[in-house]
Amino acid sequence: MKGLILSGGYGTRLRPITYSQQKQLIPIANKPILFYAIEDVIEAGAKEIGIIIGPNKEQVIETVESEDWDAKIEFIYQDEPKGLAHTILVAEDFLDDEFVMYLGDNILRERIMEHAKKFKENNCDASIMLTEVENPQQFGVADINEDETIKRLIEKPKVPPSNLALVGIYFFKPVILEACENIKPSWRNELEITDAIQWLIDNGYEVGWTKVEGWWKDTGKPEDILEVNRLILADIQTKNEGTAENSRIIGRVIIEKGVEIKDSIVKGPSLIGRDCLIRNSYIGPYTSIGNECVIEDTEIEDSIVMEKSEIIGGGRIIESLIGKEVKIKRKADLPNGKKLVVGDNSEIVG
Repeated sequence: MKGLILSGGYGTRLRPITYSQQKQLIPIANKPILFYAIEDVIEAGAKEIGIIIGPNKEQVIETVESEDWDAKIEFIYQDEPKGLAHTILVAEDFLDDEFVMYLGDNILRERIMEHAKKFKENNCDASIMLTEVENPQQFGVADINEDETIKRLIEKPKVPPSNLALVGIYFFKPVILEACENIKPSWRNELEITDAIQWLIDNGYEVGWTKVEGWWKDTGKPEDILEVNRLILADIQTKNEGTAENSRIIGRVIIEKGVEIKDSIVKGPSLIGRDCLIRNSYIGPYTSIGNECVIEDTEIEDSIVMEKSEIIGGGRIIESLIGKEVKIKRKADLPNGKKLVVGDNSEIVG
């Protein structure tokens, strides 16, 4: 089985962060979101992976190639985001075998290995993954027959026939290419993957489904990214390779090499990347600090701080997403409890 991972799009809901970096490269627990998808697809048995790239393509290529993957990776350029089914047509030359299509901004706790096994065992032409949601009006939803087969798929229905929403991970045989060639653009002027799967159903092909039992998240908004950061940090095991002076480390915390913690409290679950300096500060639960950051005279909780950022005298910062090489410095009193979404290379002086 091959893998097709989508890492294009503009990420407009994550601006200003995505003005300077591709949304799938935003780190969660200090690892790019895209890497979770790549690892998952390799674990499921893929030896060849095609990655769809668009804006910031050089950034995606450089980041992916910085790691040594146990699979051959090919980059496939999509000049304009015209829908998920369009990415399959763009990747036609690559897709000569059954494959898993994985949206690169999705994270799935239980991974896809068992779902991939069932796809092979059932010998379906396609298989989708469904999960129960509280707000099915906001998703593509499956209408299921009494015999548990799929009747139809509906995109963001006003009156949902079920609470089973499509997860952004799909298994296909090459016949999906024919389906994508035979559908028309939607009202959004995009080729919708739900329309392509519906074409398979309407034309007598077998479309199966499996149910996701653990959590699944589409990291499309800052609050989604922070929630996934919490979920992943909740499962970490303690590791301390740094040094602490006159400080307290409480709970499950990962502290990487080269970290200096002075006169501070670090409360887990939290993660501090390598070569950071934490001085006279409180790093609260559910916070990940990227490599080579400086945090002084600051309380920060339930947040992501990306690499090479400096926060000095930041007061209390909560539920914030702070980009790369950001400088936040306080010269006067600022209100406590700030929530920030700060783009790369920004400077905030209070």
